[in-house]
Order: sequence, then structure tokens, then C-alpha cells
Amino acid sequence: MMAALMALHAFGIDAMLPALPDIGRAFAVPDGNELQWIVTIFVMGAGAGQLLYGPLSDRLGRRPVILVGLALYVVMSLVASAAPSLGSLLVVRAAQGFVVAASNVITRSIVRDQYSGARMARVMSMIFIVFLSVPILAPSVGQLLLLVVSWRGIFATLAVLGACVFTWVALRLPETLPPERRRPLSAAHLSQAAWFVFTEPTSILYTLAMTAMFGSLLAYVSTVPQIFTGAFHAPKLMAGTFAFCASAMGVASYFNSRIVERVGMHRISHIALVSFIGITACHSIVAYQGSEPLVVFALFQAATMAMFGLAVSNFGAIAMQPMGAIAGSAASLQGVISTIGGAAVGSLIGQQWSGSVFFLPMGALVCGIAALGCVLIAEKARLFRRIEMGA
Repeated sequence: MMAALMALHAFGIDAMLPALPDIGRAFAVPDGNELQWIVTIFVMGAGAGQLLYGPLSDRLGRRPVILVGLALYVVMSLVASAAPSLGSLLVVRAAQGFVVAASNVITRSIVRDQYSGARMARVMSMIFIVFLSVPILAPSVGQLLLLVVSWRGIFATLAVLGACVFTWVALRLPETLPPERRRPLSAAHLSQAAWFVFTEPTSILYTLAMTAMFGSLLAYVSTVPQIFTGAFHAPKLMAGTFAFCASAMGVASYFNSRIVERVGMHRISHIALVSFIGITACHSIVAYQGSEPLVVFALFQAATMAMFGLAVSNFGAIAMQPMGAIAGSAASLQGVISTIGGAAVGSLIGQQWSGSVFFLPMGALVCGIAALGCVLIAEKARLFRRIEMGA
């Protein structure tokens, strides 16, 4: 159920990718880079929404807040299917992202309500295995839908999926935050939570590391239609290659779930981050030479996403570990930083697209180095240690 909640967010991004050229033609968009905003504005809306839902769930409980968010997601998906222009579509996409944020932030809060330490990292990895099946399937589903419906039908499909998850949650999700653990919805509480999130070194530095890494992923997701059309001249191979790369991230998350309690989430994430930097550096050198074959691109990108999955799933657990007493508010604030910041970074990288693939691994390399800087400060330059973390 938690994976399905998180998957609504991912499906809202990835199912759109095959439809971006059709949307551009429908609205006569002259610059293909403008279509990246259909993805980016959704992610930014999701980031902003997290600021609301975490504190609300700390006060009212997880269940009522997630149900309202899911109901609004269904409504916004239907409204998006009838958008008359690109501008109106972007406004609705921002609203759609804002309401689906409930499923993202409250999922993390529910998991933190129930687990801590390495076990929390293991549970999150197991959720990510199912969650990551969405990037594998969503572009192919989008392409199949385009055979029988227009791009508007994809938004209608999002509404149907949202209604299905709403029904499942309404029937099966218990409340995980008992009344005695709820906190008042007040300026004093919110400012106290924000101060703790921003000043606790592990929380803020690992959140900033997630932000940089998420920016590299979003740059790839938002530009992949342009890359396959403009650089490889093979748009029909996009869904299959995208699925292959996403599969690598899913396999990495499964591997993480099997070993994290034994090896430690710090050690795994640090090794993955250093490997991420090495892989993107090699990819940058190859891409800079020009004429990179599609198969080489796919192999490099799959390896990059595998290391991303190993690093970020553990970064999130490490950042949430000190936040048990304010899990909802902390997940909100950390989510706002990583999502909006990552969207901004991803947009900055994506706008460098000019026909060459080089911008993508180079941007990811810079993001990896920035993330490493944050981790080095958080760990006082002592990496690869196994740290036992209690409840």
C-alpha cells in the first residue's frame, strides 16, 4: 500500500514522457525545452505541498490527511485532461503535484511511526522495489495508451489509478499515529520543528545531499524524450531503455534491503555515492568525445541509477533517524528542500540540452560531488563506517 501511494507520484511523471511531443504539437509549442516544465512544475508543486501535509498529519493523524489528498489528486487529474492550453496545463500540473505530495510525505511518516534505524532503511528499500516498477512500466503504459487515446487519456488514467488507491487506503489503512503522540498545529510547534530539522547536522546535510542527487535524476527524466529524439533519433526505443535503466535502480534497492541491516546504511550509501561520482565522470568523458552509441548510454545510465538507488534510499533513512518525535513535520520540511531544490537543479541541468548528451552525465557528476561534500561535513570526513542507530 505504501508503495502504491508513492507510485502515484512517480506515475504522474513517467507516464507523461511519451506524450510530451504530442502535447507540444497540440499546443503548438515552438521550443521543446518548454515541455520540460510539464514534469518540473509537477515536482515543484509536490515539493511545496509537503510543507502542508506533514504538520497536518502530526496534528490530525495520517489517515484523514492522506484520504483528502488522494481525493483531490483524482479531481486534479480530471481537470488536467481538459486543459485548453499549455499555460493552463502547467497550472493544473502544479496543483496536481501539490495534492499528491500527501502520498509522498505521509508514507515516510507512517514508516517512521513503525520503524527506526537500519530496519527502517530495509523497509523503505522494500517499498522502493515496488515503487521503482513504475518507471519501468509507466512510459510503456503511456505509449500503449497513446495508441488508443490522446494524451488527455493519460490524465484520465491517473484519475482512475488515484481512485483505486483511495479505495484501498480507505478500506485497509489503520491510523499509525495515536492521539497521545499528536502535536499541536501552531506556529511555535512548526518553528521548533523547522529549527530542529535545519540545525541537526545529520538531518540537513543528508537532505541537501538528497537534493543534489534528486536534481540529477530529474534532469534525466525531464530530458529523456529530447535525448532519444534529438541525439539518438530513436524515440520508439525510449520506453524500453528507460525501463532497463529503472530496473537497475530497482535491483539495487532490492540488494540494499537484503544487506543494509548487516552492512549498515552509512557504509552502503557512502560506497554508492563514490561509485556514482566515478561512473558519471567516466560517462562524461565518453559523451564529450561525441557519437556515443545508444547501448553505451544505456549501460552508463543504468549503472548511474543503480548507485543513485543505493545512495538515496539510505540518505532518506539517515536524515529521518533523529526525527522520531516530529516525523510528519520533519518529512515535510526535508521533502520541501529535496523536492523543490532537486527540481530547480534538474531544470538548470535540463536547460543545457542543445543536442549533445554530454550535459547529462556532467550535470550528474557535479551533483554527486556536491552531495559528497555534504556527506563529508556531516560525517566529519569519516566515511564508510558502520554506525549502529537505535530507535
